[in-house]
Amino acid sequence: MIEAFFFYVFALMSVVAGAGVILARNTMFSVMWLIFCFFNAAGLFFMLDAEFLGIILILVYVGAVMVLFMFVVMMLELNKAKLREGFLQYLPTGGMIAFILMIEFIAAASSGVFSNEAIMAVGHLGKEVNNTVEIGKMLYTQYLLGFEVAAIILLVALVGAIVLTLRTRDDVKYQNISRQVNVRKEDRMKIVKVKL
Repeated sequence: MIEAFFFYVFALMSVVAGAGVILARNTMFSVMWLIFCFFNAAGLFFMLDAEFLGIILILVYVGAVMVLFMFVVMMLELNKAKLREGFLQYLPTGGMIAFILMIEFIAAASSGVFSNEAIMAVGHLGKEVNNTVEIGKMLYTQYLLGFEVAAIILLVALVGAIVLTLRTRDDVKYQNISRQVNVRKEDRMKIVKVKL
């Protein structure tokens, strides 16, 4: 009974935090809502006896990725008025995607996987089962191809994010390494004869 209560609390807070990420007007508030969502998802993992995944979610995502998000958000100095210019342009496509996702959520909820009988059938694993070892076995044997494809997709996304945020500004002086290396003393120093 108490497990069901905590499950619903963590699940409800995750949904509220996810809505806060989308609906927050300030980008920093969106980041804070996302951190709150990660903590609640970690609580759900702890309840499922997946302590390793919960700790990794807190350490990696909250501890490292979200700190990077905060620094990126603070460094980008986003122009909010410019971002909202094309909102109506993307509204039909976004509405269609949201409608398809809603149909998928309803189909998943009514499939019987989340029925009371299926939930009650799930029991806690014994102490002899190490979930970190079991995750490693499944990840590097059965799901190895998906794991590698996900790693490649994340690498491409990382390079894409760097390319998108890389911009030249006129008020900043940049180094030209090849010019610095190829400089000659004749280019730097000029001897001028002074008449007395």
